[in-house]
Amino acid sequence: MRRDRPDFAVTSTTGTHGGRPPQVTPPPQPGTPAFDSDHPPSPELVGDCVHCGFCLPTCPTYVLWGEEMDSPRGRIYLMGQGLEGEPMTASMVQHFDHCLGCMACVTACPSGVQYDKLIEATRAQVERRHERPASDRLLRKAVFSLFPYPRRLRLMRGPLRAYQSSRLPSFLRRNRVFDRLPPTVAAMESLAPPLRKADRVPERTKARGVERGTVGILLGCVQREFFPGVNAATARVLAAEGFTVLAPRRQGCCGALSEHNGRADEARRFARRLIDIFERSGVGWVVVNAAGCGSTMKEYADLLADDPSYAERAAGFVPKVRDLAEFLVEQGTVAPRSPLPVSVAYHDACHLAHAQKVRTQPRELLRQIPGLDLREISEGEICCGSAGIYNVLYPEPARELGDRKAGNVLATGADLLVTANPGCLMQVAAALQRTGHSMALAHTAEVLDASIRGIGAAELLRRSSMDGPR
Repeated sequence: MRRDRPDFAVTSTTGTHGGRPPQVTPPPQPGTPAFDSDHPPSPELVGDCVHCGFCLPTCPTYVLWGEEMDSPRGRIYLMGQGLEGEPMTASMVQHFDHCLGCMACVTACPSGVQYDKLIEATRAQVERRHERPASDRLLRKAVFSLFPYPRRLRLMRGPLRAYQSSRLPSFLRRNRVFDRLPPTVAAMESLAPPLRKADRVPERTKARGVERGTVGILLGCVQREFFPGVNAATARVLAAEGFTVLAPRRQGCCGALSEHNGRADEARRFARRLIDIFERSGVGWVVVNAAGCGSTMKEYADLLADDPSYAERAAGFVPKVRDLAEFLVEQGTVAPRSPLPVSVAYHDACHLAHAQKVRTQPRELLRQIPGLDLREISEGEICCGSAGIYNVLYPEPARELGDRKAGNVLATGADLLVTANPGCLMQVAAALQRTGHSMALAHTAEVLDASIRGIGAAELLRRSSMDGPR
């Protein structure tokens, strides 16, 4: 039976609003309930929401559009409807799809509502039970046939480097060609970071000084091919801190993109392979330098809980996973830091701050660097709009969020923006370029590496310029 709509609920509207895709108003769909019996969103977790509204100011889509069904509590209400037998309509799916999965609401919620588990269970149901339009299916197929596969991404490097080094990009922008192309195409072109020769990480990097242990590092997909310098810096920092670093060559995707978009079977396949790889390496910890990847890897026990061959292994794997900043603070730093007289605005990647609860550690590490001036960004809890592949699937609202973030970053007056996720780096860089302002951007690992190696602030800023190769 349908529940009475609560007082806070607002019916969806049609048309566009603040860059939002048009709302779909399909005819009523008689038939089966929205969710089947295969791990639907938990009724108990849905019932935990008391509709207090503390989540609203932190939800990016609610901040943009002010529509209740595009807030966490509105989506939880829709989940409740689905659990009570309502069909899965295109309108319902659209509200779920619009969620960035940033988990800022989880941090803000005083009742401890586990929205992260609710939205992931719901998205898995959507992917199995909802027939998307052909154009959407084609785009998603293209994205998931490319981004989780480092070798395929590597094949793109040559053509992309050739394109970036030519006069074609400036010609296309000058003639506003991208304004006449589909928004997804324009978004992907603007997000591509400047590329240089890949700085590959050795399979084994020996610890410097007294060895304190052996760690593995996740190379990732986008990180490995588009930001290889971040992985190289990560390995050097860990080695300087006394850890031998293993970077198994055959490792692949961690499954984050798949898991966060409801492709659970695909995510489980990636997770099993990664567990196999790192179990064979015999490392004591697995260090991750990409926020979304680390968040998913810490959830492997839940992801593989029903797999009799991997459930126990996943439960043993999860305690070894650490974000880079989390690991360094936990173990204590020993490598001397050289001065870096530079002002830094630190951006909290959502899946680091909200999903992994790693907030103070990156700031603590940055403050250890002599001469570094750390500055906070206004509205730091609001997502930049990257959200995995959200900025590809929904470029218009993602662009609004990116522009909002860029304005807040520029307001700090900092020389350098630092964050801990490749998607954030690409998203904010694109937004800053739209403003016409130039600003250097770097991963936390690159700043630590620059201080440990003593390369100086000027060289760090040169290497981190978004106008040139990274």
